[in-house]
Amino acid sequence: MVTQREKEVLYKISYGLTTKEIATQLYLSIHTVISHRQNLLEKMDAKNTAGLIRKGFEKGLLRIPA
Repeated sequence: MVTQREKEVLYKISYGLTTKEIATQLYLSIHTVISHRQNLLEKMDAKNTAGLIRKGFEKGLLRIPA
């Protein structure tokens, strides 16, 4: 199960933000963002960020804005 914070990180990743930018926007340390990204990769069985975004859409965690 993906946590709410992991969903927030996934959303920011999908907009192309860097780890540092995500950390700043969510008031987290860079290391925490890296941990969330790694957890997402493992939980969603993705090998890289592109795969992570694809799986995010497949699982309904991400949507194309109307």
